[in-house]
Amino acid sequence: METYLDLENWDRKDHFHFFNGFEEPFWGITVDIDCSIAYTKAKESKVSFFLWYLHKSIMAINQIPEFKYRIDDQNRVVIHDTICASATIQRPNGTFGFSYIDYCQEFETFKEEAQKEIKRVQNAKDLMPATNSDAVVHYSSLPWLKFTSFSHARRFSTRDSVPKISFGKMTETDGIKTMPVSIHVHHGLVDGIHMGRYVEHFQQLMNEQ
Repeated sequence: METYLDLENWDRKDHFHFFNGFEEPFWGITVDIDCSIAYTKAKESKVSFFLWYLHKSIMAINQIPEFKYRIDDQNRVVIHDTICASATIQRPNGTFGFSYIDYCQEFETFKEEAQKEIKRVQNAKDLMPATNSDAVVHYSSLPWLKFTSFSHARRFSTRDSVPKISFGKMTETDGIKTMPVSIHVHHGLVDGIHMGRYVEHFQQLMNEQ
């Protein structure tokens, strides 16, 4: 059952209507995330670092209410209970496919479901995921590049309010491992304060011992 935000009594009502009328309502930032502890923990646990930080990211997303809002075809703001991950998965032939990975707070369950979906995508030829939903974050990973800014291909004629997060190449300086993370969001739903909360939560989770 879908729940809708009460727009008339929302503190951000005017902000929503203002930015929702833009041809390009998305805005984004690129930040460096300290991966030193998370990378060590993933290697000690003998698990994929990609799945480790993907899980931390989607866990942080589910802690920020504004990142769980989506705009439907009638300009209503839908509140989703849970947000899942739709990550690009590399294939052996150099192409990729979009995935749908259910969110689970417990890492082992998330990892098992993610591994199944990764295997499915790698052995498939179609581009789109088996489950199509806007209750996701669109993820991509570019482990070959350390970037300082990022942009996305967009079809402006198609309504879109799904956040887009991209991870870059991890590098090390003076013993500190960092990874660039690009985050793009719909300004009708997410402001700088909410972006700051996500980055703070994500970094806290990455620092867990």
